[in-house]
Amino acid sequence: MTVDADPAVEPAAWRDPRKPLWPLALLVPALPFVGFALWRAGGGAWAWWLTPAVVFGLIPVVDLLLGDDRQNPPEEAVPRLAADGYYRWLTYLYLPAQYAALVLCGAVWARDSLSAAGAAGLVATVGVVDGIAMNTAHELGHKRERMERWLSKVALAPAAYGHFYVEHNRGHHVRVATPEDPASSRLGESFWAFWPRTVLGGLRSAWRLETSRFRIRGRSPWTHRNDLLNALAMTLALYAALTVLFGPVVLPFLVLQAVVGFSLLEVVNYLEHYGLARQRTAAGRYEKVDARHSWNSDRTVTNVFLFQLQRHSDHHANPLRRYQTLRSFDTSPQLPAGYATMVVVALVPPLWRRVMDHRVLAHYAGDAGRANTRPRR
Repeated sequence: MTVDADPAVEPAAWRDPRKPLWPLALLVPALPFVGFALWRAGGGAWAWWLTPAVVFGLIPVVDLLLGDDRQNPPEEAVPRLAADGYYRWLTYLYLPAQYAALVLCGAVWARDSLSAAGAAGLVATVGVVDGIAMNTAHELGHKRERMERWLSKVALAPAAYGHFYVEHNRGHHVRVATPEDPASSRLGESFWAFWPRTVLGGLRSAWRLETSRFRIRGRSPWTHRNDLLNALAMTLALYAALTVLFGPVVLPFLVLQAVVGFSLLEVVNYLEHYGLARQRTAAGRYEKVDARHSWNSDRTVTNVFLFQLQRHSDHHANPLRRYQTLRSFDTSPQLPAGYATMVVVALVPPLWRRVMDHRVLAHYAGDAGRANTRPRR
C-alpha cells in the first residue's frame, strides 16, 4: 500500500512540493569551497571539517526537526514529472562541482603545509563529496540514455570505484537480500566485517559478470568496451592528470579520499538491506524483490540530498524510475532516522546492533531463521 498524494488535487494540476528544495542536493559539493574560504580567512585546520560536520551533524538535526514526507506523486502525473529536464540537470551539475572540489583540495594538499588535523579534514571533505557523488552515479547508471550511463562512470572515477557500475546494476539488483549478494549485509554482521566482504566480493563479481558478457559472444574481455576496464582507464587518466598538475605528492591524497568515498558508499549499502532476506519458493528460487526487502526512510532533508535514495524499495522494484517519482510504501521496513544519522550509527557496532537487531527480528515476527544471518550464527 502506498501513501498517495492528495486525492483532491487533479493530476494535471499537481506540482512537486519538493521542487524548490532539490537544488540543495548541490550544497555538498559546494561546501569544500566554503571550507576553503574559511581556512584562508584564518579559520585554521578545523575549517576543513565543515563538510563532514554539515553532512553528519547538521543534516541529521534538521532531519529530526522537519520529520518525514511520505507524499507520493499521482501515477497520472509521473510521465510529466519524469520528463522534466529540471531534475535531470541537477544530477548533471553535481559532476563539475565534484571535480572542481577535487582539483581545489588537491591543490591545497600539494601546495600548502597542513597540520595532521587539516590534512585529515581535507581527505574527509573530498571523500564525502565523492561518496555522495556515487549516489549521483547510482541514479545516472540505471537509466537507458547512453550519456547518463557514461556520466555515471565519470562520477565514479575520483573514488576509483568504476566496477560499481557493473556490479550494482547486474549483480546486486539480481541477488539483493540473499546470502549470495556481497552488498547485502547480514544480521549480526558489523560494518567492519562487511567492508572487506563487499569491497572484494563486489570487485570479483563485477569482473565475472563483465568477462562472461564477452565470452558468451566468443570475444575477449580485454577490450575498451569492457566497462570495468574503461572505468579504470577514467580513474587512471584523472589521477595522471592531477599528478602532472600537482606532482606525485598528490597521490596519497587521491588514494585516501578514494577510500573514504567508496567506504561511504558501502556503509550506505550496509544499512539498506541489513538482515533482510528473500525467501525461497517451492520451486527453490528466491521470491521476487518487493517492498519488504529494503530499509527505507522518509526523512525529508536526507532524501533531498540523496536524490530520494532512501525510497529504496521502489528503486529496487523499478530501477528505471527517476528519483523524483519514487514512492513511499507502507509495507517497507523503516529506519528510525535518515541515512545521514544511520551511517554514523553503523560505524559503532554495539550501538548499531542495539538499534537495528530487534527491528530485524520484529520484521520477521521474531523468527531469526527468516533473516539474512551470518553463517556461524
